[in-house]
Amino acid sequence: MLSVIIPVYNEEKTIEAVIKKVNDLPIEKEIIVVNDCSKDNTAAILRPLSFNHLKVIHHGSKRGKAAAVRTGIENATGEFILIQDVNLEYGLNDYSKLLEAIKNSGADMVLGSRFAKMCLGNFFLSIFFGIKLNDWFTRCQLVRRESLLKLLPELKSANIAFEILTKAVRKKMRIIEVPISQ
Repeated sequence: MLSVIIPVYNEEKTIEAVIKKVNDLPIEKEIIVVNDCSKDNTAAILRPLSFNHLKVIHHGSKRGKAAAVRTGIENATGEFILIQDVNLEYGLNDYSKLLEAIKNSGADMVLGSRFAKMCLGNFFLSIFFGIKLNDWFTRCQLVRRESLLKLLPELKSANIAFEILTKAVRKKMRIIEVPISQ
């Protein structure tokens, strides 16, 4: 099962549509929305929502995106975890491709790569970290829950996707990339 974590702060315009789109995907999943003490109507929109396998968690005070992601991870029960931004920068249609890749490869993490070739910035990061990746800054990451739990105590940055990736690299986790739609 896939746990989709959606950290939110002041997302009244988009949150309901995002949850519906994720819910409509034909894969076994749970959706965990963590509202980081939004000041707009996000909480009011979330309260009446009722979908199978939807968990909504409200922080009592603003703690930041990293804390919202941590809360989501701590409440996830799926074998795999994906953190979904509310802006839907990456297509939801890539979830199945990422799941297939991680299951078939035995990797700890699958990155959705937006680039077929490595750009200069990614080249230097690949040299620095000692692992060739075409898209160091992708926020499309699918991670085995057991692997992500090993990183959990260290996660603090607002740039959570890059932090997860760099900590996974340092712990020598197996990481692969698959092309995704942009």
